[in-house]
Amino acid sequence: MYKILDEHIKELEALKKYPQIYYKGNSALLNRVKVSIVGSRNPTPYTRECTHNLARALSARGVCVVSGGAMGVDAVAHEAAGAENTICVLGSGIDIYYPVINKNLIASIAKCGLLLSQFEPDFKATQWSFVQRNEIVVALGDILIVTEANIDSGSMRSVEFALNMGKKIYVLPHTINESRGTNTLLARGEATIIHDINEFVSQFGKELRDESHKKDDFFIFCQQNPTLDDAVFRFKDRVYEAELEGLISITNGKINLI
Repeated sequence: MYKILDEHIKELEALKKYPQIYYKGNSALLNRVKVSIVGSRNPTPYTRECTHNLARALSARGVCVVSGGAMGVDAVAHEAAGAENTICVLGSGIDIYYPVINKNLIASIAKCGLLLSQFEPDFKATQWSFVQRNEIVVALGDILIVTEANIDSGSMRSVEFALNMGKKIYVLPHTINESRGTNTLLARGEATIIHDINEFVSQFGKELRDESHKKDDFFIFCQQNPTLDDAVFRFKDRVYEAELEGLISITNGKINLI
C-alpha cells in the first residue's frame, strides 16, 4: 500500500516546483548518503560489469543507490546495491511497475527498499514522465554517475539536469566509438573519469564487514566519517558507548570506524 510522503526532501528543492511524492517502503533511506546511477538501456558487457561493481561497492559502504528502474544500467545498479539499499524513482504511478520485465525487481524494492513516484497511483508512463522521473533521480543523488550514454539519449538529459543543479558528474572510461555521450562530457571537462572503482568508493568511508552492522543505521552513518556533533544529535549516548566498546574512534571532532 502506498503512502504520501509527509517529510520534506531538501534535495527536491532543486526542482522548479516541489512535487507531491507517493512512496512504498523504507523512507529512512532518504536520510542516507545517496549516489545516482544512470546509463544505457542496452549497455555493453563491460558497462554492466562496471555498473554492478560500482553499485555493490557503494552499497557496502552504506551509500544508497538511486536510479529509475529502467532496463539496462538502472536494473543492474538496483540489483547490485541490493533491494534494501536502493531507491527506485518511477516514471509511472506508484502502483504500476513498469517496465514489465523489471516487475519483480521493482516489487522487491517496494518491499525492502524505497519506491517513489510523483504521479497519481494509476498513471501510465509517457515520454515526458520519464524526463520528469530523471530529474528527480538526479536531484536525490549527491553526485551523478553515468556509466554509458549515447549523445541523444535520456541519460544525457539527466546530465543537463545535473549540470543545472551543480552536481558533480562521473563517467567510466570508454573507447572512442562507444558511449559517445560520456566521451563528449570528458572532452568538454564536464565530467570526471572513474579510473579505479576501489579508489573512487573509498571517499565514502570503510566497508562494513560485520553482518549485524550492515543493517544498523548507526554504523552505516558512521561509515561516512560524520562530525561528532551530528552523530550525537542523531544517536545520542550510543556514540560514546560505541567508543568505549572500541567500535569507533573520535579524532578532531570526526567519527571513524575501527
